[in-house]
Amino acid sequence: MNWFLVLFFNLIAVVASSTERFEFYNGIRPLGMGNASVASVNDETALIVNPAGLGKLRNFFGTILDPELDMGSSALNTYRAKSFSNPTSLSQVLPAVAATPGDYFYARTQLFPSFVARNFGIGLLVKNELATMADSATSASVFYRDDMALMLGYNFRFWDGRIKLGFTGKMISRTEVNETAIDPSGAVDLPSLAAANQAKHGLGIGTDVGLMLTAPWDNLPTLGIVARDLGNTTFDKTYFTRMTTNERPNSAVQDVDAGLSFQIIHKPNIRSLWAFDYHGILTAKDEEDKNKLYHLGVEVNFGDVFFFRAGYNQRYVTAGFELASERFQFQIATYGEEVGTAAAPKEDRRNVAKFTFRF
Repeated sequence: MNWFLVLFFNLIAVVASSTERFEFYNGIRPLGMGNASVASVNDETALIVNPAGLGKLRNFFGTILDPELDMGSSALNTYRAKSFSNPTSLSQVLPAVAATPGDYFYARTQLFPSFVARNFGIGLLVKNELATMADSATSASVFYRDDMALMLGYNFRFWDGRIKLGFTGKMISRTEVNETAIDPSGAVDLPSLAAANQAKHGLGIGTDVGLMLTAPWDNLPTLGIVARDLGNTTFDKTYFTRMTTNERPNSAVQDVDAGLSFQIIHKPNIRSLWAFDYHGILTAKDEEDKNKLYHLGVEVNFGDVFFFRAGYNQRYVTAGFELASERFQFQIATYGEEVGTAAAPKEDRRNVAKFTFRF
């Protein structure tokens, strides 16, 4: 384990900063583990995280309901300034943000009903994400994304599963607002922003390819690699439109994530999973804060009922807990996200909760 500790402290020593890095998908389990999952994912989220992980599944199961809520540290203060019922609604949240200038507001809601079996999966991701901060009562920077994505994945197993090669096709209907100066006192609903060419909408069709290589040794060391948005995913399609506008979201640029994982069986009903990820290999040159690309985590499993998680994400500590049964799961997690600048790094502490019902 000496090499593991050396690597951990070297990662902490990396210092730099930049704006928040937004990803297509974040889930509560990896967020509790430092957002490391490329080589360790083994549930329905493999469809999104790494389709090769579909080859790890032992049985089939469907997820009927799995609401997930992620809120930043300033959300309560923003709510106290002006109440809202939907934390990702631009028209409700921006007036509240204008009343608390300087506070970075973040919220994400997510559903992923799905059906998966060994080597196959299909799911529908419905995600709303909002990050905003007001400079004054009449100016706010806004990042908003509304995704509805149909995912279909398949995996091929070779050499008794030591090699897994998976593919996911995805059709994404995306609405996006990414502006540095929007007036919260004006009309900030999506149709009004679309009329002002500030809200963009389009449909994109893309492909992810994942690979997992597992060595036939103790602790099952695994290398995972996933290439996302092969050839770039462009949102230039206009069918299945959910909003009228001529503006299209920015393309999802092709990128590669890599990860390592291994498992330790401590007792018959106690085992641990260790994972390390490096995200954005192809775009790393454009990221000033290289520390934001490293993710490290551990999960301790007690009898497939209690799960305790901890990790390191963008120089900040993460933690998570899960209570699981055959049909239900309840999970909570906390993690830190870098939202500062190069001159002044700043942590946004976030808390996540999720309830899942499966069959």
